[in-house]
Amino acid sequence: MHELTRRDLLAAAGATIGTAALPAFAAPRGDDAFLLSYFTDKDEGRAGLKLARSDDGFVFTPLGGGRGFLMPEVGKDRLMRDPHLCQAPDGLWHLVWTSDWFGPVIGHATSRDLMHWSKQQTIPVMTAFAGVRNSWAPETVYDPKRRDFMIFWSSSIDGKYGATPGERFEGLKLRPYYTRTRDFRTFSPTKLLFDPGFDSIDFTLLKLPQGGYRMIYKDETHDVEQRRWVVSSSAASPTGPFGPASKPFSPTMTEGPSAVWIDGRAVVYYDVYEKGYFGAASTTDFVTWRDETARVRFPKEARHGTVLRVPRGFIDKIA
Repeated sequence: MHELTRRDLLAAAGATIGTAALPAFAAPRGDDAFLLSYFTDKDEGRAGLKLARSDDGFVFTPLGGGRGFLMPEVGKDRLMRDPHLCQAPDGLWHLVWTSDWFGPVIGHATSRDLMHWSKQQTIPVMTAFAGVRNSWAPETVYDPKRRDFMIFWSSSIDGKYGATPGERFEGLKLRPYYTRTRDFRTFSPTKLLFDPGFDSIDFTLLKLPQGGYRMIYKDETHDVEQRRWVVSSSAASPTGPFGPASKPFSPTMTEGPSAVWIDGRAVVYYDVYEKGYFGAASTTDFVTWRDETARVRFPKEARHGTVLRVPRGFIDKIA
């Protein structure tokens, strides 16, 4: 997440499984719709969790008149940036988000209907590390083989991967880290998820129909050269092993990818943050891409959205 005064926001989104029993790519097209969770730049994300719906996965309209469905109460800065939703096998929704510009914790809350929420908590994902600068754009994925959740995010630690001490955004060099949990009360020791070999943020996992996953993320390189575009890597499981980074499939100055399956194609949305709109590209093989930007309409001022497929009847009840 870059400083708001530069309109250069680092965020994250991702895709998850809309129903516990049925993978998103296999969901019956006539029985589902698309839910977008997002935040706006107003008050740096303090306007809370925003939700929107779409019938085709491209044009989204705000739910609840654009109100905040959950207002941030935890963290030093009390932000709600980069909100990510994941549904557990028992139907409970878990929301994680960036709660501070800089710090070692993230926010977490649960809900059955996305309108009524549990008490918020901070998860101390990076408190065991000296020199940690931030904990950005967390996401959660349920691992059916291990029957637990993996939470992953991006952090910079002074002295790691060329990171140096500094103020705010100075000297950051980001990599993905993760922890595992079954109850969101006890957590495994935080570990490096993998090293793409470059400054990287905004990681999201997409489950593949043939098995395995695709990790989609932003190459944040901007010192030796200007990249700041979206790439992907193969992933055998949520914790890898991971393949090398692909060629970029978005323009420069894009971030916060979120991915979902629509009619047999993986659609990846991305935030064109300097210009204030979302673009998208679709693929069947993660090599050849089709630009879908002309079809995409996100709510005004939306930032870092998470798109997922859910039963249409569930969305119909959200107000």
